Amino acid sequence: MKKYICPLAIAMLLASCGNQKKLLVLSNNNPEVNEAEKTIVCKASSGHEERSLDFKGDALKVSTAVGDATIDTKEKGYYVINLKANDTIIGSYQRFTTPEEAHRVMTQEDLKGKIDSLQQLIQGKNVSAANRNFFILPNTGVKISANPNAFVVAPYRSMTEVPPNDDNSTPEVYQFYPIKEVRDIIANLQKLTVAKTDEPAKK
Repeated sequence: MKKYICPLAIAMLLASCGNQKKLLVLSNNNPEVNEAEKTIVCKASSGHEERSLDFKGDALKVSTAVGDATIDTKEKGYYVINLKANDTIIGSYQRFTTPEEAHRVMTQEDLKGKIDSLQQLIQGKNVSAANRNFFILPNTGVKISANPNAFVVAPYRSMTEVPPNDDNSTPEVYQFYPIKEVRDIIANLQKLTVAKTDEPAKK
């Protein structure tokens, strides 16, 4: 006997797929996540936990050690939510590289450009969705991409080799850090810079 799929069921399935949302929730210890009520409560102010959620709501209500907030999640895509009481989270898009490119020696010009970019980021300068960099204060969240299948490297995790997508398209990769860790990265990079020597005076 032939079976038919109801057109309404197909439309509902396509609508749900078209509005897919993924949330990476960064918090202190022991968050209480209620997906049915679309709420997260986290009163701790230390430690680190992360939770990945396939979210269906238009807003997430949060209550943390720094207060209450409602975070807009109306649009399809990938969101990073910062519920850490004492940490600003910053991050950016990372260009996908081959293993050979990843091991390329960084020139002094590359190094100084990287330091300048990170210094602007920790000051919240030139931060925008168009630039694909993000400055996320406590009790806030941002949509980092319209692609819910983006690859995100969370704070305190190292960048690993990212495999190509199943269709061999280039993966969309983002990496995030606590602002304190970025300051340490800048300090370590500055140790690698070499000051230019003055040219000898002309006679």
